[in-house]
Amino acid sequence: MTTRTWSTAAMLGLTALVATACGGDPDLSDAGGAGGGGGSAGGGSIGEEFDLSGASFTVGSKEFTESQLLGQITIAALQAAGADVADQTGLTGTDTVRAALESGDIDMYWEYTGTGWVNILGNTTEDLPEDLYSAVAEADAANGVAWLEPAPFEDTYRIATTAQFAEENGLETTSDVAEFVQANPDQGTLCAASEFLNRDDGLPGLQQAYGFEFSEVVELDLGLIYTQVGESCNFGEVFSTDARILSNDLVVLEDDQNFFVPYNGALTVRQEVLDENPEIAEIMAPISEQLTDDVITELNSQVDNEGQEISEVAQEFLRENGFID
Repeated sequence: MTTRTWSTAAMLGLTALVATACGGDPDLSDAGGAGGGGGSAGGGSIGEEFDLSGASFTVGSKEFTESQLLGQITIAALQAAGADVADQTGLTGTDTVRAALESGDIDMYWEYTGTGWVNILGNTTEDLPEDLYSAVAEADAANGVAWLEPAPFEDTYRIATTAQFAEENGLETTSDVAEFVQANPDQGTLCAASEFLNRDDGLPGLQQAYGFEFSEVVELDLGLIYTQVGESCNFGEVFSTDARILSNDLVVLEDDQNFFVPYNGALTVRQEVLDENPEIAEIMAPISEQLTDDVITELNSQVDNEGQEISEVAQEFLRENGFID
């Protein structure tokens, strides 16, 4: 297997040729259940129910859209309660943002249960506990990190290809991909980001579980993958709640061996910060409840397909659901 690395700058000429599909503005009040569970725990807006005046926090995130959206939702919610919040969203990769949390450079960021179990706590993708969230939260407590209640959405890794390529080659599952690549090694090209290439719950583990190897890997910045499947490679690493799957007419292939572990999003907070400000959990709980698969996909779409600013999308979500005025 060979690997080619293409930077964002090197791809600008290509991405400029790719038109991004734009949909209409979704009605978040319907998708998010506003009027049926929106608003803070006490029924009013965050500013009416909580007072974090004098408190200061630093919120971080990873670099991809969904992580930054979750970070901006958290920032806006804490600011609505009167807190002074520093924005450190957009850090690159799990290792970087987790190290920032452990060192105290940031106070909180959204993480995923599967990432916590495998990449942070050092477990394998096999023999998963029945309640993954509880197992992760309990184990990470020893590191001084609290996991707030997870959101209902699950954003997991998947392998995708274009709808046309899937139909032409009868591809529905990842096992189908394994058989296809073994029979057609010259077509076994994969676009993927650096983190996926080096994670045990990413490409190395996936290939071991399915018993094959992609013949060539094109390493790209994460945001470029969706437009380059069908152009630079036949397959690509995607996130299951990324709206660019739809706008680029991709098909997500079933993980029929159940390799990928559950990835429910949850806000992780340094325990000392939470102990001093327990209201954080109360503020964020009803917000997390609203973040279903459909809602987070629509929020991602507003940024990636419609070109809206991440902070504006985050604030509008909170406003539509009654969390902020």
